Amino acid sequence: MKRSEINNAVQVASLCFEKNGWVLPPQPKWDVTDFGLGDFTSSGLLLINLCEEEEYCEKLMFARKNQETPLHYHKKKKEDIICRQGILALHFWNIVDGKMNTEHAFMLKKNGRYVEVQPSEKIILQAGERVTIPPGIWHKFYPESEECIIGEVSTANDDLHDNFFDNPKIGRYAAIVEDEPAIVKLLSDKN
Repeated sequence: MKRSEINNAVQVASLCFEKNGWVLPPQPKWDVTDFGLGDFTSSGLLLINLCEEEEYCEKLMFARKNQETPLHYHKKKKEDIICRQGILALHFWNIVDGKMNTEHAFMLKKNGRYVEVQPSEKIILQAGERVTIPPGIWHKFYPESEECIIGEVSTANDDLHDNFFDNPKIGRYAAIVEDEPAIVKLLSDKN
């Protein structure tokens, strides 16, 4: 991923946050990824770690229409994904006998109430709505609106060791080509 793409993503997200009244904390911890797939416009996400505590964390995320966060699950992390602005689509599969369940319905919490979900069924979140994702649930998500601000509140986060993707080509952090100076420091930046 080119640094110019990262800088542009930060600028676009910052304008959306400002337009929607989201004020970032001092020295936010930025993360911009194309998941190592080389096409940020189709597989990409901008994240900001707002809080990192031993027991829990909070993130603010931004994505544009046609940008998908690829299919993955967490072995340890439980998370609430909250649509803060826009419309967010999510798809879910649970694990049965160690394999992805493609046949049987299961229960998930949407807005604090259990709902029955069919494998791969599209669940839509409007602004203010949330879904609770326990460990072991495969999921992917993408905006249906032009822009989407997404919140995450979860148990302690380990992005390097607790993201399991179905595509073996995916990497959590993108390799960066330095084609211009950085406007923000990313979590993955060495210096």
